[in-house]
Amino acid sequence: MAATANFLAADLGASNGRVLLGRWDGSRFDLEVLHRFENGPTQVLDRLYWDALALWREVNAGIARYAATHAEPLAGIGLDTWGVDYGLLDSAGRLLGNPVHYRDSRTAGVMEKVFEVVPRREIFEVTGLQFLQLNTLIQLYSMRLERDPQLDCAARLLMMPDLFHYWLTGHQIAEYTIASTSQMLDAATRAWARDLLRRLDLPTHILPEIVQPGAVIGPLRPEVVKATGLKNAPPVIAVASHDTGSAVAAIPGLDAHSAYLSSGTWSLMGVEVDEPIINEKTLALNFTNEGGVDGKIRLLKNITGLWLLQEARRQWEREGRSYTWAELLAAAEEAPAFRSLVNPDAPDFFEPSNMVDTIRAFCQRTGQPVPQSVGEVVRCCLESLALRYRWVVEALEEILASAGRGDGRQIRVIRVVGGGSQNRLLNQFTADACGRTVVTGPVEAAALGVIMMQAVATGHLAGVREGRAAIAASIEQETFEPRRDAGWDEAYARFLALAN
Repeated sequence: MAATANFLAADLGASNGRVLLGRWDGSRFDLEVLHRFENGPTQVLDRLYWDALALWREVNAGIARYAATHAEPLAGIGLDTWGVDYGLLDSAGRLLGNPVHYRDSRTAGVMEKVFEVVPRREIFEVTGLQFLQLNTLIQLYSMRLERDPQLDCAARLLMMPDLFHYWLTGHQIAEYTIASTSQMLDAATRAWARDLLRRLDLPTHILPEIVQPGAVIGPLRPEVVKATGLKNAPPVIAVASHDTGSAVAAIPGLDAHSAYLSSGTWSLMGVEVDEPIINEKTLALNFTNEGGVDGKIRLLKNITGLWLLQEARRQWEREGRSYTWAELLAAAEEAPAFRSLVNPDAPDFFEPSNMVDTIRAFCQRTGQPVPQSVGEVVRCCLESLALRYRWVVEALEEILASAGRGDGRQIRVIRVVGGGSQNRLLNQFTADACGRTVVTGPVEAAALGVIMMQAVATGHLAGVREGRAAIAASIEQETFEPRRDAGWDEAYARFLALAN
């Protein structure tokens, strides 16, 4: 086998997507962005959708870009997306409708109706997943309550990356890490929780075979090879198809004393464990057990991340005021510290029409100074996120201790990856608030995880440990040490009152 290889990664996030080339030279990876594109919801009548066909066109454009600019045959193609969302196919393999966006309002109040049929505790004991109204299980039950005809017509359910896997190869599978975001997987057996679905009158025949990260799904379909101009039909590999799973796979130095923080529109913060932790503490704190690579479980918490700041920036743009990220962070540094705080995970912020007004209303309702300037709003968002991270780190240590895994498992380092790792002010706030060292990088963690797992699957790397070491040799990281400031402890006490 050649010591060098070229792999493609299609990394589809909730706000944008990239197709990247990953070159492996036998010791390190080099990334090249071939194609960038926007992604986001499309409102039609009363429903919020993903434009799956537009995304498919963009993935093909990225592959075609490689074919037009590089002569070397591809060694593999891998793909990841956000979690929980899905497409439904008919018996001929045709998409029945545009996949619905997880922020669509159809799931409002549906969790409580699910609990009337199957109690919350019983669902958690099987799935080990935190309760969010956007989970696949809740979305499907909303379709049942609406008597949506697509549910009865469906022959197959494919999570979003698996929908693209099918269009790339013609094979219908469920990759394990993305399936684990659905709240329809048995955490212990790592198989579909069919009994749970039957109790909710949800179809089980639509569930495909589950495959593990690193499995070869099949060669790229001849039609795609021809349409994109590729010189070979590379294998399409089931990497960790949940973007957070791929991001965590790419974190150098992730050990028993590290927590990871995948920072973007969502922040996902957790630790790697060997088996799911499903107990009273995990249930009470609403943490989740999702699948990882190399047989690991990602024990984590979903946090509303930079969504608050992204939506505030969009609102200012709507008002005719455009700010660069550098300008926003500079304004935040000049604003007074610890003036106003919000709970980023409050329902207020899930789908606001005006994020700036929503932040101000939250502060007014909770008896705090109302942030007025741009800098005050941005600082409120960043300090609140850092304090939420502190709560999650402390909760993680509680959960590990409750499961008898706390001895010597104190979290000393927070390893931040993803686009949010470039936010140096938030990184320093996180170190200060949590009292832990913060190490950042890689920025393109999900893409590197996709590339690395392909290198493992094709024999270019011996395993994930070797892959993480190769990634460490391929990137630059930055360290932020916590600064002593008593103001963070006082702010944390205030934050806890807001979060309860």
